[in-house]
Amino acid sequence: QVQLVESGGGLVQAGGSLRLSCAASGRTFSSYFMGWFRQAPGKEREFVAAINWSGSSTYYVGSVKGRFTISRDNAKNTVYLQMNSLKPEDTAVYYCAADRVNYGSSWPSVLVDYWGQGTQVTVSS
Repeated sequence: QVQLVESGGGLVQAGGSLRLSCAASGRTFSSYFMGWFRQAPGKEREFVAAINWSGSSTYYVGSVKGRFTISRDNAKNTVYLQMNSLKPEDTAVYYCAADRVNYGSSWPSVLVDYWGQGTQVTVSS
């Protein structure tokens, strides 16, 4: 069982930055494929970024490539999402996710093993 708690969301102007954190419980954190999804009002939850167990491979949806960076610290059981050059269309609730399977960038939300509670990110124009 893995419990995920996100933090770091908030309100930021377009062009600004935020860093999201996801703290995980459990002694097997380092073996999990970790990532971030987001859900905007009226839209489906979509994949944003993911990272393999060692941090050696990262995956991104095209719309955030070059702006967002995912990383993890297995000693702290934490995964991060650094978001730069934020745009109004990045506004959404961001969810941390964990899975035993490495899906790469084709990670279906319906197959996620564990979810965090979500953190709101609002980008004003």
